[in-house]
Amino acid sequence: MSKKITIIGAGPGGYVAAVRAAQSGSEVTLIEKYNVGGTCLNYGCIPSKIFKKSADLLGSINKASEFGLKLGEKATPDMESLQTRKTNIINSQTKGIEGLLKHHKINHIKGTAHIKGPNEVTVELPDGGSTLINWDKLIIATGTTPLNVPVFPFDGEKIISSDHLLDMTEIPESIVIIGGGVIGCEFAFILSALGSKVTVVEAMSRVLPLPSVDIDCSSILQREMKKRKIKFHVDRVVETINMEGSKVKAVTIPSPFAEKIKEKDKAPLEIEADKILVCIGRSPVNDIGLSNIGVETDEKGWINVNEKMETNVDGVYAIGDITGPSKVMLAHVASTEAEVAVDNATGKSRKMKYDVIPGAVFTMPEIGNVGHTEETAKDSGLDIRSDAILFRTLGKAQVLGEIAGQLKIISEIKTGKIVGVHIIGPQATDLLGEGTLAVQKGVTVKELAETIHAHPTLSEAMLEASFKALDMSLHG
Repeated sequence: MSKKITIIGAGPGGYVAAVRAAQSGSEVTLIEKYNVGGTCLNYGCIPSKIFKKSADLLGSINKASEFGLKLGEKATPDMESLQTRKTNIINSQTKGIEGLLKHHKINHIKGTAHIKGPNEVTVELPDGGSTLINWDKLIIATGTTPLNVPVFPFDGEKIISSDHLLDMTEIPESIVIIGGGVIGCEFAFILSALGSKVTVVEAMSRVLPLPSVDIDCSSILQREMKKRKIKFHVDRVVETINMEGSKVKAVTIPSPFAEKIKEKDKAPLEIEADKILVCIGRSPVNDIGLSNIGVETDEKGWINVNEKMETNVDGVYAIGDITGPSKVMLAHVASTEAEVAVDNATGKSRKMKYDVIPGAVFTMPEIGNVGHTEETAKDSGLDIRSDAILFRTLGKAQVLGEIAGQLKIISEIKTGKIVGVHIIGPQATDLLGEGTLAVQKGVTVKELAETIHAHPTLSEAMLEASFKALDMSLHG
């Protein structure tokens, strides 16, 4: 007898779970309040990269003379056309997902899900009606929304979230971004390229202050920010935001996390701008009746799960961002967690592994990372060496006119096994695939060095770094 599997949320975790559950022979219901694709497709990964592509292209056009091309007047963004392109791409992707659901005979319901009790979910439909769904297994994939800070709440006009930003029809002349994490840094480069004067305020001592991001990558990114006239203030937090006519003024003070503060930096610093973008975290979407079946959350509302994606309630699983920052809040992780949850819900036994997770940051230049950093490797007791190659040594990087950045391989000294790869440079996020496979399969630097890489390509950076790790540098 097939199992009835109900999934709440149709993001990259939810819809993948639905497809995999249907392929297992289960009777599947997928409930989504908004459009399929979740934050990733509608207000995250895809639309932000659409903006980035336009920003990249705009920058290339305005540097055409460097490539021996003569163009007319300086190119400028057309936000109406950009928004149209964004909408068309999202609609195309939406139809693709809906087509998958139909192909696999998944019962897709658009509405607001609420867990009524054991094995029951009610769905409030857009027309005001409701329906009752019975389930044997439940997978919760409700995701998150931008964190709304009570001290300076979103108003959608002057104080905005990333959701508001991606719907903008005009580029603000100036903007302050609160938070120098992945989202804040990506938008800093995009907005700067599109014409904004950007200032980033980060509470920690560096931008991208994540354990998975190599410190050198942060340093190089800060250097590139300076080149693009993106201002940034680390070790500071925004205390208050004041409205002054058509402008907003952020008042910053030293961060409570700062270890050393110079006397001159102790005074409040005021930054005036047209808008303020708040990028300091996400909030769990958990108002779906979890208590009606006793699903446990932590003190911040994130659902607790084990390595099988099981909650404390038998037959109930949670995947994706709703599991919180103690896991890894990335779209591709949610999709993998979906497969793990479905396998366990359908009688198999599978555990989620978080040790080899590729990270992609779409700044300018891009950043890709996988495996250990130097710091985490040493903290784990590994005896490692670190070898980096500058992109400027590659012919392909010179041809592209994108020479900033480096590729670093972290390997065990005794075995030569690659335990980490960290890239900042052109197309770093695409180059990361080889590094991820190397870390996943325990490839050695010798094996990598003996692998022929095509010329001229950016992937030669991996080859050059492996040569260097063998103390046999060729060009680097």
